[in-house]
Amino acid sequence: MKQRTRLTLRDAEREEDTWLTAEEHAGCRRADEVDEFCSPVPTRHVSNGEYMPLPQSDAQRRVEARVRELADEASRKLNVGRRRFLQGAGGLAASFLAMNEVHGRFFKVEKDELFERSRGHSTRNGAPPNLFVFDDQLHVVRSSFSGVGFSLRAIAQGPTTPGFGMNPFNPEGFPDENGDVWGVWNPDLVGSPLTAAEFQLVQWIQDVYLNSQVTVGLLSNVTAFNVIAPTGEERGAKSVEEARPFEILTAEQTAAIRDFVNDIAGSRRCMAHGLLYTGVGNVDFIQEQIDRFRPDSWKGYTISRAAKVDRDPDSEMVQWRLDDEDVAYPSYEVIAANLRRLRKESPGLNNICIHKGLVAESSPPDPRLGHPGDIPKAATDWPELNFIIYHSCIKARFFMGEALKDLLSGRTRNGVPDIEWTTEFAQLAEGFPNVYAELGTTWASMAVTFPTVAAHVLGQLLKYMGPDNIVFGSDSPWYGSPQWQIDAFWRFQIPEDIREEWGYPPLTHAAKRKILGLNSARLYKLPGAAEAAPRGRYRPVPEDFESRIPDDLKTLLEFEGFVADNLSQMRKEYVARGIQRRDTRYGWVRV
Repeated sequence: MKQRTRLTLRDAEREEDTWLTAEEHAGCRRADEVDEFCSPVPTRHVSNGEYMPLPQSDAQRRVEARVRELADEASRKLNVGRRRFLQGAGGLAASFLAMNEVHGRFFKVEKDELFERSRGHSTRNGAPPNLFVFDDQLHVVRSSFSGVGFSLRAIAQGPTTPGFGMNPFNPEGFPDENGDVWGVWNPDLVGSPLTAAEFQLVQWIQDVYLNSQVTVGLLSNVTAFNVIAPTGEERGAKSVEEARPFEILTAEQTAAIRDFVNDIAGSRRCMAHGLLYTGVGNVDFIQEQIDRFRPDSWKGYTISRAAKVDRDPDSEMVQWRLDDEDVAYPSYEVIAANLRRLRKESPGLNNICIHKGLVAESSPPDPRLGHPGDIPKAATDWPELNFIIYHSCIKARFFMGEALKDLLSGRTRNGVPDIEWTTEFAQLAEGFPNVYAELGTTWASMAVTFPTVAAHVLGQLLKYMGPDNIVFGSDSPWYGSPQWQIDAFWRFQIPEDIREEWGYPPLTHAAKRKILGLNSARLYKLPGAAEAAPRGRYRPVPEDFESRIPDDLKTLLEFEGFVADNLSQMRKEYVARGIQRRDTRYGWVRV
């Protein structure tokens, strides 16, 4: 083991082997000195000092050089400084143009977008202002939980994430298509702090309703995977009451947030999932949620120990399958019976949203862990229910290196590249009008870092399931505000050579509008979906929302001291002062 040399007095407070050696440090320079022109999209690996950064790849050098050339050309014509140019819409266009030239044409962008003078996002090929967006996978973490979502934020934010020295989901150091083992998904997160408040109510409303084009958001939740018993052992809960303290958001809290957002907006901007605990021992809780909270649809995790297979108070809950007639079907029966009774009041009650995929290992393939083998029978037996399969069954776990390896292997399934388990899911779902593919995390984890995988995933879903059976979710706030995902999806194209070789349909603007919102509007019987917020029926959430949070909601969400943070006011002042976006990276880069 090599001897570590402490570099500062502060280093002495940390483990010696968490920092660069003097020799390694000599081979690095400060990122903000090397990357002086601050491209909107990072073009080299940045370390926070806890590990040696990778050298800049040839592809990254080519992208950086091209961004620089485009920025110099455009800034001279616009008579502005290069740094100011890169902070605006033209800077983003330069980054997309450079990436297309180096990696292939994945993003719709035209060279004359370089000369748009607007701040922020381009109005030419970016998401149009009248876009109806239904984000069907959003999360809030109640205030008593700390640290939830940190590893997911780290994978999206990249090497500037405080407290993380490596990509938490890429232990092998496999590079993405840009040559990074730890790239940046969302450029707006670069240099951001990482606190529990980033995943709680105030920041969530700010990110979703003030900083993005989301018209309607579906607030999700997670059935508890395990509980910590009084003895300290980790085991399955014996009841929903025992599981409740281990949920990041309870059914009651989910419904309360929905009601608050809709009340202050004066329109239906938020919906809420009910928690799908299955089995005969949980049917009473399904009915209780319907009676008390009127969930708009259901969220279930077959991988979670959430099925009470009997009414024995001492038996633990277990993992389950969608097609288990003794475990899942009793819950479906309760939901179907209530749908007939409440069809007008709760038209989305028959939407069964199921987490599948994002698992480390599953050998042999197991539907309880996310394999799609249990979908066809359930969809056949319950035609009145819609099965919305979250993450589109992608097996790779957050970092899509495994999915890229699937493509590089040359393995096919029925004539197309076999991306575990998504290809099989799309082919199994073909012909089922009540089965839908959802894109949460799957899209986020591919849009910037694995665009070739994204092209094949979207191509296969379109080929086998069609544009009417795919829905958009961002899985925010794990990856910051949803806007970067919306923009990337609107610009994304399946390259023509990939479409011709594998028979994929084009990803047209009409298909994008369906996927981004209109399909979910149909599933939830939303009126006026052709008009995006804040027009028509969908009025804006007021900017002073934080001051309107009542004490009883703060109590329910376990706000510390009943005091919400003041991030919304800080952001308002920031915008009012006209401060430009900063793309400076802090850390160390190899030279």
